[in-house]
Amino acid sequence: MQVLFRSRDREAKELRDLAVRRVRFVMRRLNWLVPRATVQLSDVNGPRGDVDKRCQIHLRTDGRGTVVVTAMARDWRTALDSALSRATRLLRRLWRCCRAPREPGRRVVAFER
Repeated sequence: MQVLFRSRDREAKELRDLAVRRVRFVMRRLNWLVPRATVQLSDVNGPRGDVDKRCQIHLRTDGRGTVVVTAMARDWRTALDSALSRATRLLRRLWRCCRAPREPGRRVVAFER
């Protein structure tokens, strides 16, 4: 899996190695489905504080298109872990939905309300 890291924030750049390791660890079982991941960390409102650290993860999948997940938190690590958690849940749901055999005449709905 190829993992790309993008950030303009100086503090976030220090987390580059951690972010790449976390993405590879979390996606290790779905590695065959996701050949490329891009992690982007940004500080929404600058050094003022509050819940403003954003982690956006783009996952290019084989056969399912691109999945984009965003999470915001008070610190970088929490935002990264939250975005990775959401991404793995979504990928598992997509994989399970499209893998299940269809009954004749029945549509497959990925997200029911």
